[in-house]
Amino acid sequence: MTEEVIIRPSEMRDIGDVQKIYQYEVLNGTATFDKIPPSENDLMSKRQVIIDNGFPYLVAEINGKVVGYSYVSLYRERSAYSKTVENAIYIDSDYRGMGIASKLMDALLPICEEIGLKQIIAVIGDSENHGSINLHKKLGFREVGVLENVGYKFERWINVVLMQKSF
Repeated sequence: MTEEVIIRPSEMRDIGDVQKIYQYEVLNGTATFDKIPPSENDLMSKRQVIIDNGFPYLVAEINGKVVGYSYVSLYRERSAYSKTVENAIYIDSDYRGMGIASKLMDALLPICEEIGLKQIIAVIGDSENHGSINLHKKLGFREVGVLENVGYKFERWINVVLMQKSF
């Protein structure tokens, strides 16, 4: 890749690009089980909750355009889970396979460790999502289970792969 990828904390102005990236995945992919794309306002609210919880929400930018994003959010609401988070990572379909996801996660994981998190759970939609599974393996996540046929999208049942990384 000849264009420089800048990884930085997200800003509210990024949400339009984030919404477009996520909308594409909702309508065309199985990484999320959402079937209706959330609005920009929904995503702004979600981002604010993540930031208010003290968690990182990063974007990857090329030439001023957000081409990917990653964040962690509470795994569960109960207080005993306060040091366990779930990660999310999405890359613009035109920029996949360029190492952007690795760069985002390489920036995200040290922040998670620095703020004292203990566990990160990857809830990967579709056991056929080899790109995400392999990325997480490369980053030290281990597969801890598969939930079989728990999502129904695009006229088929879809598994969820659970992966976990400890600090």
